[in-house]
Amino acid sequence: MDVQVLAISTDFGPTLAHWKKELNVSYPMLSDHMRKVAELYGVLIPEMGIANRTTFIVDTDGKIVDIQEGKAALDPSGAETACSRLKHK
Repeated sequence: MDVQVLAISTDFGPTLAHWKKELNVSYPMLSDHMRKVAELYGVLIPEMGIANRTTFIVDTDGKIVDIQEGKAALDPSGAETACSRLKHK
């Protein structure tokens, strides 16, 4: 669909390297172990030091056009649908 997929996690790099191999994914998995990105995007759960699972669809202008949280963020079909809608605008 001519999109760039990035995973950003509060896990450390070595943990992400493990998951990248375990899940056999080809997209970049980036570490936000300082939790700055999670805080800026409003998904940090400070008392737990982790981020809520969230998928953001960002258009080519940098505008967030779709947000999926919790279990919905784990199902790639929602992101695929949002990207397809964005492509056909």
